[in-house]
Amino acid sequence: MLDPTGRVAMVSGASRGIGRAIAARLRARGYRISAGVRTPSSVEAGEDVLVQKYDAERAEDATAWVAATMARFGRIDALINAAGISTPRVRLDDADETALDGMWRVNVKGPLRLIRAALPHLRACGEGRVINIASLSGKRVANENFGYAMSKFALIALTQSVRREGWDAGIRATALCPGFVATDMTAYVTTAPREKMTDPADIAVLAETLIMLPNTATIGELLVNWRLEPML
Repeated sequence: MLDPTGRVAMVSGASRGIGRAIAARLRARGYRISAGVRTPSSVEAGEDVLVQKYDAERAEDATAWVAATMARFGRIDALINAAGISTPRVRLDDADETALDGMWRVNVKGPLRLIRAALPHLRACGEGRVINIASLSGKRVANENFGYAMSKFALIALTQSVRREGWDAGIRATALCPGFVATDMTAYVTTAPREKMTDPADIAVLAETLIMLPNTATIGELLVNWRLEPML
């Protein structure tokens, strides 16, 4: 396992849900955290925590956040793309593509821009890590919300591209693909008992493991579920 001492992790969506749980877990293990959030006042800054305003829909926010992280800490060892949105029931026959475009900007182009901006620094450390919080919806389509599934399929493709292009520089990329997680994003779900959904803290444990594995033991995709499904 990698020694977290002095390492720096950028975590988008760090003010709530999975992102918040991951940031807290990594900080407890010794990582310095650069938290990208829409509302900086929602996260407490500290000597080992930089809080930066970050809106995944704004291209300039990605480069500004990476620059602020380098100015504060001088290195980037891991990037966790946890910011994401789901607009329920974007169906195939919807003529209005507004919601679909929004998910595409946040769930796909947001991570792409952050990875692109952070890539030189991830290469420089020799053991860079990229964790993209995807979804089981990126592996199969199980409901009518095809727009969300499309965006997560694309995020997995992005992860595979990062894994391929960054391999020789020591970058390891993983698509972490949970089913329903008990966060604000799944508050609308009525088909699954909330108490049976995966806890964000458990996703954080998995993200920590993925980040700390050495270059010789990398996992490209990790599928996580709260219920029994046929093997994907």
